[in-house]
Amino acid sequence: MSRFSVHIHGWLLLLPAAVLLVAFTHFPAAATLYHSFFSTPKPGRSAVYVGLDNYRAMFDDPVFWQSLANNVWFALGTIPASIGLALLMAVLVNRKLAGRGFLRLAYFTPTILPMIAVANIWLFFYTPQYGLLEQLTGLLGLPSHNWLGSRDTALACVIVVTIWKEAGFFMIFYLAALQGIAPSLAEAAAIEGASRWYFFRRVTWPLLAPTTLFVLVNAVINSFRLVDHIIVMTRGGPDNVTSLLLFYIYEVGFKFWDLAYAAALTMVLLAILAALAIGQFVFLERRVHYQ
Repeated sequence: MSRFSVHIHGWLLLLPAAVLLVAFTHFPAAATLYHSFFSTPKPGRSAVYVGLDNYRAMFDDPVFWQSLANNVWFALGTIPASIGLALLMAVLVNRKLAGRGFLRLAYFTPTILPMIAVANIWLFFYTPQYGLLEQLTGLLGLPSHNWLGSRDTALACVIVVTIWKEAGFFMIFYLAALQGIAPSLAEAAAIEGASRWYFFRRVTWPLLAPTTLFVLVNAVINSFRLVDHIIVMTRGGPDNVTSLLLFYIYEVGFKFWDLAYAAALTMVLLAILAALAIGQFVFLERRVHYQ
């Protein structure tokens, strides 16, 4: 087979995936960018070119800035906690202990539940006066509290739900990485008298760096794309305190039907995600050790 035929064969194998990628990722992104420079079409009035007017309106929109700030706090609350909890659970279930299979199943179960179902479960937990959390605080003599209706606790409650949902998913990757580490390394460290903490800090954690980078990228993307539980639990309230950027895009596009402004908001979200992903690979890739 000639070299030209090999290249043709390779491109033909990639063609189905490439077509799907272009049709459902690149083309929608390019179309969204194009529509962000036009006004929203109305009955009897087609869209007209408005240039950067949608982006100028965005910078004067207080709800956009609040949603962006909420999303930053949401990311800071979910990413470190979910990754740290996932690593802790993976280390625990990687050991030889009774009921290890049951623990793995219990930790992973929230991952396979739809986010809508998870939101409804936690909505019951947070129900004032009757919810499980209210029953526990009542036993401690604490007053009743509207957890999702208070500006002070609503976003924190949503963050807890996300951590509970995502930690089990990230645990699977850490567990697979831990099982890929040669047992001889731990045996050699034990012979040298190294403690478990020292071995974890000096050997295990560096070997987990590729997995951590992968999990971190996914956690950052998830922190900006999760919106299902917001719709079910708070709908962005109270007073937009739980309105995340994607939820605001959903409201602008499908509640207010301002498709052009929603397109501009979407491009800002894509730019943020692209910058964060590139930054993670540029600054963290050099510190990652591959076996």
